[in-house]
Amino acid sequence: MKKRWLWLVMMLLMIVPIGAVVIGNIERAGFKPKVDARAVVLMDLNTGRILLSKNGDIPLPPASMSKLMTELVILDDIKTGKRSWDDEVIISDLAADVRGVKIALKSGEILTVRELFQSITVYSANDAAVALAEHFAGSEEAFVRKMNAKAKEIGLSSATRFVNASGVERDTANDQAWSTDEETVMTAEDTAKLAAHLIRSHPDILSTSSKTQTKISGRNLYLSNTNWMLPSLGGPYSYEGTDGLKAGYTVNAGYCFTGTAEKQGSRLVAVVMGTESKEARFEETRKLFDYGFAKTLTWRERLDDWFQYSGVSAAITRDKRPV
Repeated sequence: MKKRWLWLVMMLLMIVPIGAVVIGNIERAGFKPKVDARAVVLMDLNTGRILLSKNGDIPLPPASMSKLMTELVILDDIKTGKRSWDDEVIISDLAADVRGVKIALKSGEILTVRELFQSITVYSANDAAVALAEHFAGSEEAFVRKMNAKAKEIGLSSATRFVNASGVERDTANDQAWSTDEETVMTAEDTAKLAAHLIRSHPDILSTSSKTQTKISGRNLYLSNTNWMLPSLGGPYSYEGTDGLKAGYTVNAGYCFTGTAEKQGSRLVAVVMGTESKEARFEETRKLFDYGFAKTLTWRERLDDWFQYSGVSAAITRDKRPV
């Protein structure tokens, strides 16, 4: 029986190139998907290689994807011991007044760094981002200087710049005394590089970004994750192996998403900027993931996937005994 199955597999491999084996809804390797967005980038995190780029070097408004830099600066400071997860943060008038997506923080309210950080990572709360910026640097203006310095330190291009900790646009932001005519802009390639650096430097970020919900103590408030691709959510956009990172929307940016997924040791980072609907950003990311995994998985991994998809046991391929 094993001999018969092995013969069938060998015939299949002779007829169908391994890179073209269909795994579910996968794009065939070598055929770039048509992605409907203002800019997209797909990166193989293991090698740092860009697998696909469309307008990847054009600076665009990133919406809340800029919070990836906010998270990096905070995590770096915690790693060095400058701050602690259990630090208490007193909410300022400025933080409480931030517009956009928020958790309705009130001036004088006290939350921990951990609660505010999870509110950023899971729910993308703008008021939590400003509160942490003030706590970690004394003011949001000073924190933004740290964000731009970090961007230069990790090798992001000069086309990327940050003007606030939250990613809100000037026409919806509160009137800071230090406000500027500039807007936060990022290229898709820089966003992918930032996400890759964040994951490599602080892999635990994926434990937080993959949470389906987070709770604010004392409020009985549960915040749901805005990343619809998480397998734990089980919806139509879920994608196996996805565990981060950041979705966002503003009027000027459109719907944006930086996602990462891991499959059999291969990890991809996909950046989609400027789709016309919240659903489309996840649909386009799926195309990128399918394409990327078709290129990065080895022939044996693709064969194992084919066996799993078709219901055939892959054990025969690992049987070293003579047939």
